[in-house]
Amino acid sequence: MPIHDQSYRRYGGGREPIGKAWAVIARHGVQTIVRKRLFLGLLLLAWIPFAIGAVSVYLAANFPQMSLLSMTAQRFRDFLAAQDFFVFVITVWVGAGLIANDKRANALQIYLSKPLGRVEYVAGKLTILAVFLLGVTLLPALLLLILQVLFTGSFTFLRQNFYLFPAVIVFSFLQVLLASFTMLALSSISKSSRYVAILYAAVIFFSDAVYGLVYLITGSSRMSWLSLPANLRQIGDVVFRLEPRYATHPALSLLAVLAAMGLAAWILERQVRGVEVVS
Repeated sequence: MPIHDQSYRRYGGGREPIGKAWAVIARHGVQTIVRKRLFLGLLLLAWIPFAIGAVSVYLAANFPQMSLLSMTAQRFRDFLAAQDFFVFVITVWVGAGLIANDKRANALQIYLSKPLGRVEYVAGKLTILAVFLLGVTLLPALLLLILQVLFTGSFTFLRQNFYLFPAVIVFSFLQVLLASFTMLALSSISKSSRYVAILYAAVIFFSDAVYGLVYLITGSSRMSWLSLPANLRQIGDVVFRLEPRYATHPALSLLAVLAAMGLAAWILERQVRGVEVVS
């Protein structure tokens, strides 16, 4: 039988530039999630508040007697607050298994044995979750701002409230980054996505419960920095130029959020390794 030549041949395929491997992970992860019809149904539900807001903007712009429906800083803040539920559900649904499933399948060794660093791996996983979270916070909020300008037919609202654009962007990214880093850190310490989902819910609700207990005892909201959701609410009020709802200094709330993300980054640095570390 014929013997084929098995000598060395130069690789004829293309080479991806170094530093772009994270995009491959992100693209594949996003495509995998959007194939789930139930998840697409959840995204449609998450856009219902936007549809209601768009109708309100239209009515306020075309019927003077409905001017109370026009968008204000408070209404944009309330819109993003209404998206908190969907942010939580999507974070749990998409994020719980992002790293935990790879650890269960021993896939980290395969990922990191290739020209792919830990930073790129984490960035790819982070992007998967951030894409969907920004899709229910930043994107609809910016569209509402644009619709407000289009329906009124003038730039008066834009000139008077231009700060709303950076306010929406800054708050949305801060909310998404906190949720994403926290979830990825928790996903990296377990091989069970269900356990990770429970752990994330415990972190969010337990921190809120601790602050609630302290408030009942002291009657003061100065300890609101103990709660991750309360910190975001406080920062959101300041960013949208509203009266802060807690006595905690906004800088302390921001420091607590940054500290939480820093702790999450440290956990990821310790847990995302090619060889599992036994302590």
